[in-house]
Amino acid sequence: MAHVSIIGTGTMGSAIAGIVTKGGNSVEVFNRSDADKPLTGDVVVLAVPYPSVGEIIAERGDQLAGKVVVDITNPLNFETFDSLVVPADGSAAAEIAAALPQSRVLKAFNTTFAATLASGSVDGAVPTTVLVAGDDADAKTLLVGVIAAGGLQAIDAGALSRARELEALGFLQLTLAASEKIGWTGGFAVVA
Repeated sequence: MAHVSIIGTGTMGSAIAGIVTKGGNSVEVFNRSDADKPLTGDVVVLAVPYPSVGEIIAERGDQLAGKVVVDITNPLNFETFDSLVVPADGSAAAEIAAALPQSRVLKAFNTTFAATLASGSVDGAVPTTVLVAGDDADAKTLLVGVIAAGGLQAIDAGALSRARELEALGFLQLTLAASEKIGWTGGFAVVA
């Protein structure tokens, strides 16, 4: 059984917490006022907007050492909603991994919407699949197991370098939903 700490109480943090508990794993959720409360999870999910990640690393970097850190962010330019703010050959996950060399960083959940996580399906038609990228095989196996126990499909999407493609896919999906070309209960699905 895994113990998961989720930093972020928004819709994504809540949906991920639901998956964790549905699978029989334990979860603790942190909001901004919990900065002094220690992280006790083996897995820590950063369920916050990308601009908040730097502050979390500054405040909790020591606590994140030795843990599996899951980056769910899409590093959007929130002023224009028209581009990513990381270099084209990089990713938010790579930046987080560089800032947390003692952590095992994974990219996951950024290509799904909260509604598809909570319902377990994309547009009520296709099961929700969470793509997981990272360089540590044991960390990926742990997270994939938590996701599968919670009733969703999970696919190992490869090395952490694949995070840039996952972030591009997440960005496209968000812009389609924001422009009302797809619904927030829809999105991309994987049929295996």
